[in-house]
Amino acid sequence: MNNRQTKAPIRLLIVDDHPVVRAGLSSMLCKQPGLKLVGAAAGAEEALALLEHCIADVVLLDLRMPKMSGIEALQALSKLVSPPQVIILSSFEFEEEIYRSVQAGARGYLLKETSRDEMVAAIVAVHAGRRYFPPAIASRLSDRTHRSTLSPRELEILEMLSRGFTNKEIGRAFGISTYTVRNHVNSINQKLDVCDRTEAASVAIKQGIISVSG
Repeated sequence: MNNRQTKAPIRLLIVDDHPVVRAGLSSMLCKQPGLKLVGAAAGAEEALALLEHCIADVVLLDLRMPKMSGIEALQALSKLVSPPQVIILSSFEFEEEIYRSVQAGARGYLLKETSRDEMVAAIVAVHAGRRYFPPAIASRLSDRTHRSTLSPRELEILEMLSRGFTNKEIGRAFGISTYTVRNHVNSINQKLDVCDRTEAASVAIKQGIISVSG
């Protein structure tokens, strides 16, 4: 008689709004030893509804989704009675997005181009209570962690800087003096470790701190 207990599989939920990505991940991971796919949701709302009827140990979560974003989903998942461990799966590796994900409770961060074996290793690691960040992601997270956080007003001013507004125009928009705007700009430059407003805007867009469209 074999008295050894069979180790329960890790229950996995995939959340991604792209059908091809969702199907590809499901096909790739559903037959992996030690894993059990409990669902594949097209969005955060669907995932939360699924978790009312089933339990997931680990969630692979897309960061950029319509309606409820990955960050909002992380916050909602953390409030569940039995919150799952979450690994962000993204096409992007912007410092700010990695940082915000970790701040919201993500235990890992992988790019969608990650190999199957590394993805499985990450799932096993976070299920065991560890964190999993590939070296390049860990380096970006470290860089962002050691940089001071911009205030909400500084973020607003930074967005206007990126659109070419002058200090006078920014001051008029917010009802503050040009001197106060200049102090904000100096603080932004210091926190981003840049020399001038042009470099500040460039670095902010490159790192995903702000996005400019139109």
